[in-house]
Amino acid sequence: MRDTRRGRLILGVLLAAALVLITIDHRQRGDSLLGPLHTAGSSVFGVAERAGTAVVSPVGDFFHTFASAPEAKRRIEALRAENARLRSDLAARTLDRQRSAELSRTLGLSGLGGYRVVPAQVIARRGAPGFEDAVEIDAGSGDGVRSEMTVLNGDGLVGRVVRAGPSSSTVVLLTDPASSAGGRVEGTNEIGVVTGLGVPAQGRFVRFRLLDSTVSLAVGRRLVSFGSQNGMPYAPGLPIGVVQRVEATPGELTRVAYAKPFVDFTALDVVGVVVRAPQRDPRDSMLPPPPPAAARARATAPPAPRAGSPSPSPGAASDSGSPPPRRGQGRAPRDDERPGTPPVRPAPARGRDDGDEPAGARDGGRARDGTGDDRDERKRDQAGERT
Repeated sequence: MRDTRRGRLILGVLLAAALVLITIDHRQRGDSLLGPLHTAGSSVFGVAERAGTAVVSPVGDFFHTFASAPEAKRRIEALRAENARLRSDLAARTLDRQRSAELSRTLGLSGLGGYRVVPAQVIARRGAPGFEDAVEIDAGSGDGVRSEMTVLNGDGLVGRVVRAGPSSSTVVLLTDPASSAGGRVEGTNEIGVVTGLGVPAQGRFVRFRLLDSTVSLAVGRRLVSFGSQNGMPYAPGLPIGVVQRVEATPGELTRVAYAKPFVDFTALDVVGVVVRAPQRDPRDSMLPPPPPAAARARATAPPAPRAGSPSPSPGAASDSGSPPPRRGQGRAPRDDERPGTPPVRPAPARGRDDGDEPAGARDGGRARDGTGDDRDERKRDQAGERT
C-alpha cells in the first residue's frame, strides 16, 4: 500500500473513532449502548487469542527449555552434592553419638572397677601369627600401651594385647581358640578356664572348663575373670558371660559348659586398654544386673520338701547335669557296718508303726507283734501254778 494523503486521512479517522468509542464505553454505567458490540468483539477476539496461545505456547516453552537447560543441570548437580553432604553429616553424627555412648559405658565400667584405661578404636579385623581372631586398634606404645595388657569395653572382657606398635596394637579376642583366660563362677570361689571356639562360633559362645567336677554348675550362672598376677594379661573382676549349656562329663576331672559372652564380638568399635589394674579384686561388682526372669526364678526357688512328701527318684538327674549320689555316699557308717563289730538286731516295735498309728488299731485292737494276747496267757498260766 502506497503512503498517500488519503491513506493517512483514513487511518486518522479510524483512530479518532476508536478513541471516541473507548471514551464513551468507559464513561457508561449500567447498560451501555455499545454493550452488544463489546460482547461480540470479546467473543471473537477471545477465541482468536486462545487459539493463538495454544499454538504459540508449546513453541515458546520448547525454546525456553533449551535456553535454560544448562542452568537447570548445574542446579541439579548442586542439589545432589548438597544432599550427599547432608547424608554424610547425618551418618557421621549418628556414628559419633554411638561412639560417645560406647566410650561413656567403657569409662563407666572401668571406673566402677577402679581400672585405669586408655581409650582406643578398632580400625581393622585381621589375624595375627598363631591366632585367627584378632583386631587392630589405634593406640600403641606412644599412648602407654604394652603387650600382655587387658582390653575391655562397656560390656566386659574383650581380650589382650599381643603386639604394641608405635601408634597401633594387635589385640587377640577372647573368642580365639588359642587364647585362654581364668574365669570364676559368680558368687563362689570356683574357678576354671575360658577358651574361644574360633570363627565357626562367630563370637556367640565360649567354652568354660570348671576345674572341680563335683561342683554344681547350673544354666544362668554368670562368669567373671579370675585375674592374673599384677593384672597382666588379664585383670580380675571383668564380666565374661552367662552359662547357656552344661555338658554331662561323668568320670572326668573337670566339667564343661558353654557361655554366651556379654561382649558383642561381631560389632567391636570403642575399647579400653587397662594400663593399671585395681589394687583390690572388684569381685562381682562389675556384673550387670540380672534379667527380671532370672531374678524371679531365684526369688521363687522351690522350698525344701516337707515330711511325708514324695521324694524324687534316686536315678533322677539334677538340673545342673551332676550325676545322682550313690547309695550310702555322704553319711557316716553305722555300727553294724564297721569292720569287727557284731551285727545289731533291730529292737521290737513298741506299739506304733511307721505311720504313727497305734499298733493293732487296724486289726481289732490285737497287736501284730505278739506282745498282747501272749502276755495275758502267760499271766493266767502263772496264776494256775500258784494255786
